[in-house]
Amino acid sequence: MKCSVLELRFPPPIVFAVSLLLIGLINRWFPAFRIETTLMLVVSGICFLASGIIGLSSLAMFYREKTTVNPVRVNSATTLVDSGLYAFSRNPMYLALALLLLSICFWLGNLLGLAGVALFIAFITRFQIIPEERALMVLFGQRYQDYQRKVRRWL
Repeated sequence: MKCSVLELRFPPPIVFAVSLLLIGLINRWFPAFRIETTLMLVVSGICFLASGIIGLSSLAMFYREKTTVNPVRVNSATTLVDSGLYAFSRNPMYLALALLLLSICFWLGNLLGLAGVALFIAFITRFQIIPEERALMVLFGQRYQDYQRKVRRWL
């Protein structure tokens, strides 16, 4: 059951791209808010590496379990992946995308771009994750409910 026409409409890579565009526009329109320090570049690099490790590892878990990674066809999930990174976050793929956006904000040195990261997280939570959770509850029942109680949505 969809509660909003926006639910599961926009694949996360599209939401990521729109957020990235917003961060780029903010950087262009508000150059006075740039802070160029070595620390910003170091934090950017750490976020970038974490994003890559988390993203690739979480994708590998889905492929290993032979279940769908298609975020629009949640109902076709065959396995509840709850080990590895999924024992710490129910959504490490989305976490990886958010970390990549953070990395870009720090690389650009414009902290106003964090608004783009916040909007990404808010949109993905409301229109992607919450509908996914409803679908997974139908598919996996009590097992998913126990998983929800044990593991946080993001971190």
